[in-house]
Amino acid sequence: MSQLPIIDVLPKLLTALSQSSQIILKAPPGAGKSTHFPLSLLESEIISGKIIMLEPRRLAARNIAHYLASQLNETIGERVGYRMRGEQKTGPNTQLEIVTEGVMTRLLQNDPELTGIGCLIFDEFHERSLPADTVLAFSLESQAVFRDDLKIVVMSATLEQSEFQQVLPDATYIESQGRQFPVDVHYRPVKANERLLAVMANQIQQWMQRESGSLLAFLPGVGAIRHLQELLTERLSSDIDVCPLYGQQSLQAQQRAIAPAASSRRKVVLATNIAETSLTIEDIHMVVDSGLEKVARFDLRTGMTRLEEVSIAQSSAQQRAGRAGRLAAGLCVRLYSESHYQQQPSMPVPAILQSDLSSLALELAQWRAATPHELAWINPPPDTAFDYGRALLRRLGLMTADNQLTAMGQDAQQLAMEPRIAAMLLKSQGTELLGSAIALAALLEEPEKNTLDMRDSFLRWRDGAHLKQARVQARAKQLSALLECDFVLADIEAESLAVVACLAFPDRIAQARGAQEGRFLLSNGHGAELANREYVNEADYLVALDVMRLAHVTRLVSVIRLPIERLTMTYPELFTLVESVDWDEQRGKLYAEEQYRLGKLIIDRKRLPEPGQEKMTQALLNYVARQGLNVLEWDEQATTWLSRVRCAIAWLPQENWPDMSDEGLLADLDEWLAPYLLGISSAAQLKRVSVHQALQARLGWALSQSLDHWLPPFHCVSTGHRYPIRYQEGQPPILSVRIQEVFGEQASPVIAQGTQTVVMELLSPARRPIQITRDLAGFWQGSYREVQKEMKGRYPKHIWPDDPAHHVATTKTKRQLNS
Repeated sequence: MSQLPIIDVLPKLLTALSQSSQIILKAPPGAGKSTHFPLSLLESEIISGKIIMLEPRRLAARNIAHYLASQLNETIGERVGYRMRGEQKTGPNTQLEIVTEGVMTRLLQNDPELTGIGCLIFDEFHERSLPADTVLAFSLESQAVFRDDLKIVVMSATLEQSEFQQVLPDATYIESQGRQFPVDVHYRPVKANERLLAVMANQIQQWMQRESGSLLAFLPGVGAIRHLQELLTERLSSDIDVCPLYGQQSLQAQQRAIAPAASSRRKVVLATNIAETSLTIEDIHMVVDSGLEKVARFDLRTGMTRLEEVSIAQSSAQQRAGRAGRLAAGLCVRLYSESHYQQQPSMPVPAILQSDLSSLALELAQWRAATPHELAWINPPPDTAFDYGRALLRRLGLMTADNQLTAMGQDAQQLAMEPRIAAMLLKSQGTELLGSAIALAALLEEPEKNTLDMRDSFLRWRDGAHLKQARVQARAKQLSALLECDFVLADIEAESLAVVACLAFPDRIAQARGAQEGRFLLSNGHGAELANREYVNEADYLVALDVMRLAHVTRLVSVIRLPIERLTMTYPELFTLVESVDWDEQRGKLYAEEQYRLGKLIIDRKRLPEPGQEKMTQALLNYVARQGLNVLEWDEQATTWLSRVRCAIAWLPQENWPDMSDEGLLADLDEWLAPYLLGISSAAQLKRVSVHQALQARLGWALSQSLDHWLPPFHCVSTGHRYPIRYQEGQPPILSVRIQEVFGEQASPVIAQGTQTVVMELLSPARRPIQITRDLAGFWQGSYREVQKEMKGRYPKHIWPDDPAHHVATTKTKRQLNS
C-alpha cells in the first residue's frame, strides 16, 4: 500500500476529520480511497465510535472487508467486518464495518441517532444508486437534528465539488491527484459493417498475443458475455482462462474471476459494469471497453422497467480504463472513437431520476417526511415518479389516501424488502397460503437466470436441484422466522404460488390473446409477449413476475401459470362487474354487455339490451382500442410528427413526456381522442378526425414548443436554405444537404440537448449521395480528399476547396461566383 496516491493527502484528510463534520474526497481509481483510507482512519483512533463504510455492491463489500482484515493480519469479523442481507461477519470488537445499502438504510430507520457510530463513509458515490442517495439524505438530517458530532465522508472518483454544493455546502473538499499507474488509451471504433463482439474477440486475441498479463473486457450484459466467451474459447491459447463476471453469478464463480490466475497461466475476464469500481482484479494489465451498458429505466406510462443498451458516460469510461492501472502501467482499448467519447455526458443519469420510486416512498413515509423536499438531495426525486410510487403503495394497501403508512405498510417497512413482495407476504399472513408466499418471495429474490416459468424453479428447489438451493432455502427459513410461522417446502403446491403472486402483481395478470401464440394482454391494459414462446403456450392466464420493456415490445421474462378459477374463489375482491358499450363494425351498431373484469381483462361477459345514442363516443373509443390506431386517418404530417416525438422521448427520457407509444395512446383514448369525436357517429367517420391536432393537444403547448427547439424539424445551413431533418425511431437523425452548402461548418449539428449528433448525408451538386458521416470535422480532415478528387472530375464547374472547413458555403458554380 505504500505507493498509493492517497498517502499524499492522508494527513490532510485526518486533520479535516478532526475539525470538520463533512468531507468530500475525490480520488481516481486505484488511489486507495476504498482500502488504505478507511484502514488508516481505523488505526488513527480519531473517530469515537464505529466506522461504517457503505459499498453499493455486495461483491465489493465482501472483498474489501476481507482485504482490510488481511492487512491487519486478522480474520474477518475481528476489527473489520461486513454486513449484507442474509450474511454477516462481525464480532463484539468490530470497529470498521463494510455494509451494503439496504443494511445502512435499516440502521438509520431503526436508530436515526446512529448510537455508537462515529463516522459514515460513502464509497463510490458517483454510481448514484437510489439507496445511496436516500441514505445520504437521511444521514444529513440525522447529523443536523441529532448528531452534530457525526462524521460524514463522501468519496468518489469523478464527482466534482460543485455537484454537492446544495447538500454539503460547508464540507471540506480534498482531492487526491493522479492514478496509481498510467494507462495508455487506444481508440478502435467499430465500423458500420462490423459486429461488436467479433471486433472485440479480435482485439482481445491480438492484445493477449502482444502483451503480458491478463485482460478485462467490459460488455453490456450477460448475453454478450456468453457469446464472446464462445468466440474466445476457439481463438485463445490453452494457457488462458476465460472468466465471466456478473452480478447473478454464484459467489464461487465471482471469486474465480477476481482471484489471481494460476501459476504460468493468464486470464481474460468478461464483465458487466460490476467490475467498474472498488474491485482489484488481480494481474489486469489490459482493458477492452465496448463503451456500452444496459440501463434499467422505469416507464411511468406503463409502470414497467425498460431495459436499454446505451453508451456509457465519460466517468464510466474513466473508471473502466482505471482497472488497467491498479497494479502496474496498463492500456485500455476503447471500441469507439475519441469524438464519440467527447460527445457523451460527463456523468450517467442518477438512478433517482429514472427508477421506480415506490420503495423510496415507503422509506420516506417511515422517516416521517411529508414530501421529499423536506430532505437534502443532490437531485430531488421527480414529483410525477414519486406520486406514481405512492399510488402503487396505496393499491397494495401499504399507504393511506393521505400518504401515511397503514399498519400493513409499517410491517412491510420492517420486512425491508421490495413493496410488492412485502405486501404479498403480509396479505397471506394468517392463511394457508403464507407458506406459498414465502416460497415465491425466496425464489424471486434469488432467481435462476434464463428460467421463464417459475414453476420450473420451484420444482427444482423441491427436488434439491435449484441452482441457488442453499440461498433460497436459507432465505425461506429467514422469512418464516420473521413472520413467525412454520415453513414446510413439501406441503406447497406449485399452483398456489401463482395465486399469491396476484397479491404482489395485480397489474401484471396476463390473459392469452386467443390465436396469437405467445402474446398476452396484461391487467393494466398493456400488451406483452413471452420471452420464449416455446414454453407456457397452453396457459390461458399467467402472472408476470418479471417484465422488461424493450423498444416497443413488453417482454415477459419470468411468469407462472395462473388457475383463474381458483383466483376468483380465493380473492374475489380483485374482480369487478361493469357495464361496457362497444361498436360492432360488422353490423354497424352499438352493443352493450355486462363484463366480469380483472383490471382491463374481461374474464366473462353477458349481452345486455341495446344502449342509447349517448353512449356513441365511448363505443367508438372502444372500437379504436380494439381495432388499433390504424382505423384513424394518418397523413404524412401526423406520421412524421409522431416519429419526431418518439425520438425525443427515447433521447430525452428525463423530460416529462406523455406516453406516445401505440400502447400508451390506445390506453388513454379517453384523454386525447374523445374531445375530437364530437359529431362523429360511425366508425367510417373516424377518418375525419385530425390525428395531428389531437396528438399535439396530448403533448401540450409547452412540450410542443420545447420539441421544436430540442428536435427541430429543419436545419438552416449557411446559405440560408432550410432542409428537413429525418427522424426515425431507433435511428440517428439524418440531414441530406449538398456538400457545398456546408462548407465552413466546423462540426456536425448536435440536437436533443447535445445528446445526438446529426448524421450528414452529403450530396453532390446533382443531389446524389457522396458521403454519410456523423463526424463532419473528421470528414474534412480525412476522406474529403478522395471525394474532392472524384468530384473535381465529375463536376468541374463547381468549387472544391482544399480547406472546406474554412470556405464560404455556396450554391453557385465558379462562373456564377465570378460574374
